Amino acid sequence: MTSPKWLDRILYPFQHHQMQATHGSLHYVDEGTGAPIVFVHGTPTWSFLWRQQIKSLSRKFRCVAPDHLGFGLSDAPTDFDYSPEAHADNLEQLIDHLQLKNITLVVHDFGGPIGLRYALRHPENVKNLVILNTWMWSLEEEKSMMKISRFMAGGVGRFLYLQLGFSARMLLPQGYHEKKHLTKDIRQHYQKPLSSSTNRLGTWSFAKALHEANPYFAELWEQHEKLHSINKLILWGEKDKLLPIHFLDKWERAFPEAQVKRLKAGHFLQEEKGGEVAEAISTFVAQQ
Repeated sequence: MTSPKWLDRILYPFQHHQMQATHGSLHYVDEGTGAPIVFVHGTPTWSFLWRQQIKSLSRKFRCVAPDHLGFGLSDAPTDFDYSPEAHADNLEQLIDHLQLKNITLVVHDFGGPIGLRYALRHPENVKNLVILNTWMWSLEEEKSMMKISRFMAGGVGRFLYLQLGFSARMLLPQGYHEKKHLTKDIRQHYQKPLSSSTNRLGTWSFAKALHEANPYFAELWEQHEKLHSINKLILWGEKDKLLPIHFLDKWERAFPEAQVKRLKAGHFLQEEKGGEVAEAISTFVAQQ
């Protein structure tokens, strides 16, 4: 594929790769050689979110970062249901397609319930887990999140997301603790892939999934003990305005064996603390 004109090849210098999934072409980054690290993004982001980590870590590791369908440089099909489970199917297909073994799985935001399903299904093929500001359990008890999600599932929410680009325009800035990191150029790289109502179906579906996918989230959490045998690092932006800090507490209670590093950053700690996140992952993987 050719790069879109808006894509800054200095910021994002990676070669384009594509895999034909059932419902469309899935774009992914595949840089470097060595032990594989798979980066799984959430919303409204794409593999661009991981660019600082990929630039650094690809010197020693093979870094693979897909764009979910409806995000980044992947297709945005109208006949795809965009559920976390459907995205998890595509991720599993990609890992199988690339024949990745003994992977380090790095998950963030919706990338948690998408990527961690692979770890639950194939714990023998996941050597390390790196968990950044995410969850893997029903959110039913998060009353304010449920109220907002149900509102966004209605007509007004649909209009906000599909016509006005609410996710990248309004929610993205809320994910930063220090707004100086969200420059005009960086903001453009998150808004441009979501420039049409069809291209925004993925972000709207995630807004609805916060409540609609609770049975799926709960099913994952029921199996969380399968992850105890996997080395774990939790990197958490403590200034997150989108996910509450007690999510970190739940991870720590469930996995007391995990290494934990707290960073003074918002939800998108990969952007605000790019070098620190890369270094923490590198050190952690080297230790195992």
